[in-house]
Amino acid sequence: MASVRRIVEASIHAGVETLTLFAFSQENWQRPPEEIDALMVLLQAYVSTQSAELSAQGVRVRMLGDLERLSGPARSAVDEVEAATAAGATLSLNICISYGARAELVRAARQLAEEVAAGRLRPDEVTEAAIAERLYTAPFGDPDLLIRTSGEFRISNFLLWQLAYAELYVTPVLWPDFAPEHFYQAILDYQRRERRFGRVST
Repeated sequence: MASVRRIVEASIHAGVETLTLFAFSQENWQRPPEEIDALMVLLQAYVSTQSAELSAQGVRVRMLGDLERLSGPARSAVDEVEAATAAGATLSLNICISYGARAELVRAARQLAEEVAAGRLRPDEVTEAAIAERLYTAPFGDPDLLIRTSGEFRISNFLLWQLAYAELYVTPVLWPDFAPEHFYQAILDYQRRERRFGRVST
């Protein structure tokens, strides 16, 4: 929670428009029940202690993922923070909870299949744009930079479609220790790179 608060403030300071954090994956539901319960309590604690400040800072919070799996109190906390921060225009803070990128793609494919079957969509209208429009992240576009903490060289089923051309930055710093100076270093590293999106360098 402390790391989230620090990086949200650093994002505002740096002029970042959208910050997306991976909080709880669909695979995490396989963890011991007591650990899941603790994480859900942590979510509720974050909402109860941070909603007012996030709203005051102009942060709009959205929870992305299969929210139907959340317990009653946790789902109420999600609804509460989204409603309390709905007017925020400084930073879009996306918190991925009960999220898995493969499941997100299956969900989008199922929606498209249902629309084709119902005659509302032609098969030739199933395009990259049509898929992107049905992802949780549709309102925000694709990320420019992925910061991977803990020195792990994997993306752990996170934003598989959206990260196609994102720049990757891996740091050995653990998330609880991740501070604004580490965040700014990642942004500086990103700014030195040349993004070609598959094209020849100019």
